[in-house]
Amino acid sequence: MTDQPVNYGLWSLVIINSAVFIIFAFSFFKPNSPRDWRTFSAFSAFIVALFTEMYGFPLTIYFLSGWLQSNFPDVNWFAHDSGHLPEMLFGWKSSPHFGPFHLLSFAFIGGGFILLSAAWKVLYQAQKLGNLAATGPYARIRHPQYVGFGLIMLGFLFQWPTLLTLAMFPILLVMYWRLALSEEREAEVTFGNVYRDYAEVTPRFIPAFARGSKSSSGSHGINL
Repeated sequence: MTDQPVNYGLWSLVIINSAVFIIFAFSFFKPNSPRDWRTFSAFSAFIVALFTEMYGFPLTIYFLSGWLQSNFPDVNWFAHDSGHLPEMLFGWKSSPHFGPFHLLSFAFIGGGFILLSAAWKVLYQAQKLGNLAATGPYARIRHPQYVGFGLIMLGFLFQWPTLLTLAMFPILLVMYWRLALSEEREAEVTFGNVYRDYAEVTPRFIPAFARGSKSSSGSHGINL
């Protein structure tokens, strides 16, 4: 396996791809507060770790190389395409870039960025007016921006899972959950019963589409 071509050590691609996705996410999220920057920094660390293994040093492949080579001896695990582990492990014969897990990852990543963009527009208007509004994505969930980051990270895990990003993912989810609780406490202090009424009918992270949202008919929106 070690005599075959190794498609890694491409550190310029690590830097370029990390910068592209981080800047792209920044343009959608536009962090302002220290809490926003913690949220964005944690996401950026995930992105850097991902592309480091995708193009720089394949730590996961090295760590699992014995098991991979024993069970899949015909695969060059140091070729770039082999890093798409779900397609490789399930025996996808065509290009992994058109495999089911890769396509599913695009759906999650694209959906996450769309949600970030839509949520920021509502949040920006609410902050300008000093209101607690619940329109757009905030009419369905209280924390669409955190959900957006979660969807993007989940999408990348479907596309290129690594031991480090798999370990980081639940830690970041817990971090976002704790930040969400902190934001809710501040919103309740600021907006009182208006926020409590909103929170009563609006799920925190998982939308309940079958349930009508009382908050969607009001003129208020979440300003977290």
